[in-house]
Amino acid sequence: MRSYIAEFIGTCALVTLGCGTAMLVGCDAAAGCGYLLTAFAFGLTIVGMAYCVGNISGCHINPAVSLGVLMTGGMTIKDFFGYWISQCLGALAGSGLLALIFGLGGIADKTGGFGSNGLAGVNGSAAAGLIVEILLTFFFVFTILGVTSKKGNHGSFAGIVIGFTLVLVHILGIGLTGTSVNPARSFGPAIAAAINGNFAPCASLWVFVVGPFIGAALAACIWNFLSKEK
Repeated sequence: MRSYIAEFIGTCALVTLGCGTAMLVGCDAAAGCGYLLTAFAFGLTIVGMAYCVGNISGCHINPAVSLGVLMTGGMTIKDFFGYWISQCLGALAGSGLLALIFGLGGIADKTGGFGSNGLAGVNGSAAAGLIVEILLTFFFVFTILGVTSKKGNHGSFAGIVIGFTLVLVHILGIGLTGTSVNPARSFGPAIAAAINGNFAPCASLWVFVVGPFIGAALAACIWNFLSKEK
């Protein structure tokens, strides 16, 4: 249960700080500043949470990461579903906090949808969005599996490596899909946007669930192959 609570808190923090930054500063690639601030907000949240709850739950705070860990033998199916539920609830809680803060403060949401993901950057192409999310998640989860393995031997630097890898995939992905690589992170804001009357994020939500799961599964399969002794 402590692991589930840790995953709830971590995912809540990721959505609150990452999506909240996007809502506040915007993610226009042409402007640049808001784009990079959002990328670093997500990455630095991972760094902070890795050193906060990493020793309790492993700091997955992402169903795709949990799938990768499951497929490489790092957790049970029971815990996978427990993590998945906790992560989605945490994302909903984070989105609820943003709705409360921005609503009470009368603050404009510069993303128009609680920092939710979309396909505008790929001209509405679900196929292109799916490829982007598969690739970005593959690189992200593959890095996680490498730096957290016994062979990786990165010790206390793992959280920093993972956090800055998330910054990196955001730098490419924000202008394309908003960068999900995390089904829970996409789920919470999409639901909040729908409650607020914007149903567009829910229409493409499947891309940001299926894509990350495929990318994570590929990363786990390739990592299993490469890390075998024979």
